[in-house]
Amino acid sequence: MVNYPGGIRKSPAVKFDNAQSHPKSSSKTSPINFAGRGMSFEADINATNDYYLTHGLAVVHKKPTPVQIVHVEYPKRSRAKITEAYFREASTTDYSGVYKGHYLDFEAKETKQKLSFPLKNFHPHQIEHMKAVLAQGAIAFVLLHFSLLDETYYFPASNLAAFYDVHKGLKSLPISQIRSEGQLISNQQIPRIPYLDIINQQLGLS
Repeated sequence: MVNYPGGIRKSPAVKFDNAQSHPKSSSKTSPINFAGRGMSFEADINATNDYYLTHGLAVVHKKPTPVQIVHVEYPKRSRAKITEAYFREASTTDYSGVYKGHYLDFEAKETKQKLSFPLKNFHPHQIEHMKAVLAQGAIAFVLLHFSLLDETYYFPASNLAAFYDVHKGLKSLPISQIRSEGQLISNQQIPRIPYLDIINQQLGLS
């Protein structure tokens, strides 16, 4: 096992079919299929960010996960194939960027639960990171997607951190609290998840 920063433990290595493929489980552990999990939600956010960027509204990007390449094969001289790599460090949050002079930092999570959002989906280092961002006067939040309800909520990072600290990350956040302290994002065609509308309300720009 490999110890990550903050005491997070991960499996020893990830395997890659090629330089662009997603990591898959090492043969030394029981295979778990996460293929496609949350990808449509992530794709919607990425499409929204692309729309914002194209129209000059905001610059927000998904943060890459750093990896350490361990083994590379060369089946052809002109083509390299990554066959083994390690995650070098724990990630912070999924997205960051700037909007009208304000730094944005947020995490996106999805669940199949209907009545609550499991806090186990968040790592302690992510909560601490969002606290640090808030301490600098930036805007930090989470996008919580309930896939079976087809509902996406904007939830302030400050509220999430307060609940997380009280319950030590062991409980689930009730959807009633998410609805009362957060805001439902009206899904639309373009952009798909218009979270800037809520930020505009908070900044008094709407």
